[in-house]
Amino acid sequence: MTILYVEDSDDLRDTIGMLLEAPGREVLCCATAEEALALLAEREADIVITDVSLPGMSGTDFARKLLADAPNRRIVLCSGYEFGDAVGQFGPNVRALLKPFEPEEMEALVNEVCDQVRTPA
Repeated sequence: MTILYVEDSDDLRDTIGMLLEAPGREVLCCATAEEALALLAEREADIVITDVSLPGMSGTDFARKLLADAPNRRIVLCSGYEFGDAVGQFGPNVRALLKPFEPEEMEALVNEVCDQVRTPA
Protein backbone atom coordinates (compact mmCIF):
# COMPACT_ATOMS: atom_id res chain seq x y z
CA MET A 1 0.00 0.00 0.00
CA THR A 2 1.51 3.31 -1.07
CA ILE A 3 0.49 6.47 0.78
CA LEU A 4 1.36 9.93 -0.49
CA TYR A 5 1.33 12.60 2.23
CA VAL A 6 1.37 16.27 1.16
CA GLU A 7 2.11 18.87 3.85
CA ASP A 8 4.03 22.14 3.60
CA SER A 9 5.16 22.20 7.25
CA ASP A 10 8.52 20.39 7.37
CA ASP A 11 8.12 19.30 11.00
CA LEU A 12 4.57 18.06 10.57
CA ARG A 13 5.42 16.30 7.28
CA ASP A 14 8.34 14.48 8.92
CA THR A 15 6.36 13.53 12.03
CA ILE A 16 3.20 12.36 10.27
CA GLY A 17 5.27 10.64 7.61
CA MET A 18 6.93 8.57 10.34
CA LEU A 19 3.60 7.90 12.07
CA LEU A 20 2.14 6.58 8.81
CA GLU A 21 4.90 4.00 8.45
CA ALA A 22 3.77 0.46 9.11
CA PRO A 23 4.40 -3.02 7.72
CA GLY A 24 3.05 -3.25 4.20
CA ARG A 25 3.02 0.52 3.70
CA GLU A 26 5.31 2.73 1.67
CA VAL A 27 5.01 6.40 2.63
CA LEU A 28 5.99 9.15 0.19
CA CYS A 29 6.03 12.78 1.32
CA CYS A 30 5.85 16.04 -0.62
CA ALA A 31 5.73 19.71 0.41
CA THR A 32 3.45 20.98 -2.37
CA ALA A 33 0.67 19.80 -4.64
CA GLU A 34 2.85 20.55 -7.63
CA GLU A 35 5.62 18.32 -6.27
CA ALA A 36 3.03 15.61 -5.58
CA LEU A 37 1.67 15.81 -9.13
CA ALA A 38 5.19 15.37 -10.52
CA LEU A 39 5.70 12.35 -8.27
CA LEU A 40 2.34 10.87 -9.28
CA ALA A 41 3.30 11.22 -12.94
CA GLU A 42 6.17 8.80 -12.20
CA ARG A 43 4.40 6.37 -9.86
CA GLU A 44 1.01 5.62 -8.39
CA ALA A 45 -0.22 6.01 -4.81
CA ASP A 46 -3.11 4.04 -3.33
CA ILE A 47 -4.07 6.83 -0.93
CA VAL A 48 -3.34 10.55 -1.04
CA ILE A 49 -3.45 12.49 2.21
CA THR A 50 -3.15 16.24 1.73
CA ASP A 51 -3.28 19.40 3.76
CA VAL A 52 -5.88 21.82 2.41
CA SER A 53 -3.78 24.98 2.93
CA LEU A 54 -0.75 24.57 0.69
CA PRO A 55 1.38 27.17 -1.08
CA GLY A 56 0.58 27.35 -4.79
CA MET A 57 -2.18 24.88 -5.65
CA SER A 58 -4.48 24.31 -2.68
CA GLY A 59 -5.17 20.85 -1.35
CA THR A 60 -8.79 21.07 -2.52
CA ASP A 61 -7.75 22.04 -6.07
CA PHE A 62 -5.19 19.23 -5.95
CA ALA A 63 -7.94 16.78 -4.94
CA ARG A 64 -10.19 18.01 -7.75
CA LYS A 65 -7.40 17.50 -10.29
CA LEU A 66 -6.65 14.00 -9.00
CA LEU A 67 -10.32 13.05 -9.08
CA ALA A 68 -10.74 14.43 -12.62
CA ASP A 69 -7.99 12.04 -13.72
CA ALA A 70 -9.06 9.09 -11.54
CA PRO A 71 -12.56 9.43 -9.98
CA ASN A 72 -12.08 6.38 -7.73
CA ARG A 73 -8.88 7.69 -6.11
CA ARG A 74 -8.85 7.59 -2.30
CA ILE A 75 -8.09 11.01 -0.78
CA VAL A 76 -7.99 12.35 2.77
CA LEU A 77 -8.21 16.13 3.16
CA CYS A 78 -6.65 17.56 6.34
CA SER A 79 -7.66 20.99 7.59
CA GLY A 80 -7.89 23.08 10.71
CA TYR A 81 -11.32 24.24 9.54
CA GLU A 82 -14.58 22.30 9.62
CA PHE A 83 -15.68 21.00 6.22
CA GLY A 84 -19.29 20.45 7.15
CA ASP A 85 -21.08 18.91 4.17
CA ALA A 86 -18.53 20.36 1.70
CA VAL A 87 -16.38 17.22 1.66
CA GLY A 88 -19.34 15.33 0.18
CA GLN A 89 -19.01 17.33 -3.05
CA PHE A 90 -15.80 15.41 -3.78
CA GLY A 91 -17.53 12.02 -3.81
CA PRO A 92 -17.58 8.90 -1.66
CA ASN A 93 -13.82 8.21 -1.74
CA VAL A 94 -12.77 11.51 -0.17
CA ARG A 95 -12.60 11.78 3.60
CA ALA A 96 -11.80 14.65 5.95
CA LEU A 97 -9.53 14.77 8.98
CA LEU A 98 -9.78 17.82 11.22
CA LYS A 99 -6.55 19.28 12.62
CA PRO A 100 -5.31 19.02 15.23
CA PHE A 101 -5.85 15.29 15.30
CA GLU A 102 -4.54 12.55 17.52
CA PRO A 103 -2.22 9.99 15.89
CA GLU A 104 -4.78 7.29 16.71
CA GLU A 105 -7.46 9.18 14.75
CA MET A 106 -5.27 9.32 11.67
CA GLU A 107 -4.24 5.69 12.01
CA ALA A 108 -7.86 4.54 12.32
CA LEU A 109 -8.88 6.54 9.26
CA VAL A 110 -5.89 5.35 7.21
CA ASN A 111 -6.57 1.72 8.19
CA GLU A 112 -10.21 2.13 7.15
CA VAL A 113 -9.24 3.61 3.78
CA CYS A 114 -6.56 0.93 3.26
CA ASP A 115 -9.21 -1.74 3.88
CA GLN A 116 -11.48 -0.08 1.29
CA VAL A 117 -8.63 -0.04 -1.25
CA ARG A 118 -7.92 -3.74 -0.65
CA THR A 119 -11.59 -4.75 -0.94
CA PRO A 120 -13.34 -2.34 -3.32
CA ALA A 121 -17.12 -2.28 -3.19
